[in-house]
Amino acid sequence: MITLVKDTIDNKDIDRLVDWLKTYPRLSKGPVTSEFEEKYSNWLGTKYSVFVNSGSSANLLMLSTLKQGNHLKNNKIVVPSTAWATDLAPVIQLGLEPILCDSNMEDLSADLEHLEKIFQEESPSVLMFVSVLGLVPDMNKIVELCFEYDVILLEDTCEAMGCEYKGKKLGTFGKMSSFSTFFGHHISTIEGGIVSTDDFELYELLLSIRSHGWDRDLSVETQFKLQQDWDISDFDAMYTFYYSGFNIRSTDLQAYIGLAQIDNLNEWGKKREENFHLYNKLIRNDFWKVKSKPDCLESNFAYPIIHPKRDEIVKTLTSNNVEVRPMICGSMGTQPFYVKEFGELKLPNVTIIDECGFYVPNNPKLTREEVFFISDLINEIINE
Repeated sequence: MITLVKDTIDNKDIDRLVDWLKTYPRLSKGPVTSEFEEKYSNWLGTKYSVFVNSGSSANLLMLSTLKQGNHLKNNKIVVPSTAWATDLAPVIQLGLEPILCDSNMEDLSADLEHLEKIFQEESPSVLMFVSVLGLVPDMNKIVELCFEYDVILLEDTCEAMGCEYKGKKLGTFGKMSSFSTFFGHHISTIEGGIVSTDDFELYELLLSIRSHGWDRDLSVETQFKLQQDWDISDFDAMYTFYYSGFNIRSTDLQAYIGLAQIDNLNEWGKKREENFHLYNKLIRNDFWKVKSKPDCLESNFAYPIIHPKRDEIVKTLTSNNVEVRPMICGSMGTQPFYVKEFGELKLPNVTIIDECGFYVPNNPKLTREEVFFISDLINEIINE
């Protein structure tokens, strides 16, 4: 079976973890979590990172931080229609107003023409931007549009860890960015997610809201100020909650696994990019094909296919033991949880992606022979 993902945690990681466990360390969030966060920030090129229990929680935390920090000029949040459920769900859960944007047919991220129209007509507070399957968007244009219309840019980079746009890593363009360290992603901590930012004020809000809304992880100066502002004694401060927080912390056990994973990130990313370019060279799809961008590192999570013969191709791949998936959530405007709240919304490009799209494996352990095998099966159906 050629699976979509392969575990990046190997026997060496397990042996290393067992040796560490024999020292009877603290397993819940503690100093190793901070060490992992600092190491990840250094790799990414941001000042701060906050480790949480999933990429989905990272998205929730980013939006909640903006809301509770009074950074929103209104409740309108733009979400691309080709996205993951938890790009959209936190908007609804936090009582904000989602506005769905169509996708472009080049890299499947937000369609810039439709996005600018939304910016002009709705003047939203936030764009929750998604790099779909790790395809590299035109980040300069996204940043320019957000700046022009005073829209806060958040990056969901859960499928694009290590991807670069003109020498700059995705996840370093926005006010905050989210990443996933779930099984099969670019690195794994079994379960996990990360929020990264350069903004110290947001960083401290992230830390507090991640852990119940208390001040225990904050700087001494911030703790002192909060206690002074609210007239809280040192004794009562332990159970004082300044924000409406969650408990979405991860653990030192997972952080310990992550420390070694970061060391392999660049190597694994290059392997993913090699597979991506090999697929692009081999697959003969005149209906739609990914266009590689110059001066970009395309370490994509999986390789997308869009073709009217989708069902036939999927059947052939599956019968030959190749694992495939629909194009993430397809069309967010037709997902039941959205339809129940707002009614169905079908956008033109997203409808094509939803009805004709799927993706095939790409991971660091995928061999050239397997890429050739998968490509041959696809070409056989497309070109028959």
